Amino acid sequence: MVQRLYQAVHGFFLQDQYDKDLHIKSSSISLPSRFGLLDGSAERWTTFRLAISQLNANAPENTSYKVIFFGRHGEGYHNVAEAKYGTQAWDDYWSKLNGDGELVWGPDPDLTPLGVDQAIAARELWKAELPFGIPLPEKLYCSPLTRAIRTNILTFEGVITDDTRKTTIVENCREENGVHTCDKRRSRSFIKSTYPQLLLEEGFTEEDELWDANARETKTELDARARTVLDNVFEDGEKQFISITAHGGFIGAILRVTNHWSYRLATGGYIPIVIKGTNLTTDSMP
Repeated sequence: MVQRLYQAVHGFFLQDQYDKDLHIKSSSISLPSRFGLLDGSAERWTTFRLAISQLNANAPENTSYKVIFFGRHGEGYHNVAEAKYGTQAWDDYWSKLNGDGELVWGPDPDLTPLGVDQAIAARELWKAELPFGIPLPEKLYCSPLTRAIRTNILTFEGVITDDTRKTTIVENCREENGVHTCDKRRSRSFIKSTYPQLLLEEGFTEEDELWDANARETKTELDARARTVLDNVFEDGEKQFISITAHGGFIGAILRVTNHWSYRLATGGYIPIVIKGTNLTTDSMP
């Protein structure tokens, strides 16, 4: 039996430099220039690619490195509702409803107009870095929730033009699950018919079999789910640059699993992470 140890590799991006004030204010720094890449030279992405290639070339047989661009969905109507009522009242009462007569946030809310603009802003940042050689994702994954799907489509429209690189919807990329109606996904048939340009992972069920109206997923359970996503990504040894469009809670779990600094990502924000994956046999586990 083989398990993997994941470790964020620091030193490439603004987001992985720990600074107390920066991390307190991080929610307002959603799309830093160059996605946060510290190197501002014209050759920045060429240099970055070479560094990642060298890490993999020099790595032991049981170790590999990947760069994952984690994008949080743009603002959804549930985000507006939580801001309206406050987090405590939202968690205790309003999140269990589908709306309040003014806003509709469940199940599976759409992007607000601001959320659409945030996704488009992410697209423009990708386009701004294309002349400098930013590595486009070789594989793209996305949460099955509408706000993430629409963010993914808007973000990569005109950026990814290769029809062979279609985004795959992955169940385990979804937000912290249960109780909150905004986190219950739509049916497989709806997703397939509404977004035919996307792929669905093998085994994706017709109805949402994970959402539970009475039980909220724990952080431990969420971390285990995030780890399975990393396992699947690292099983593909050839692809070095990956995109995952997901949610604040899921991305927070990735940060914990990879021992990255805590970073409060705003809606529409990005955090790229260089991740070292090491295969460990059960005999070598601590």
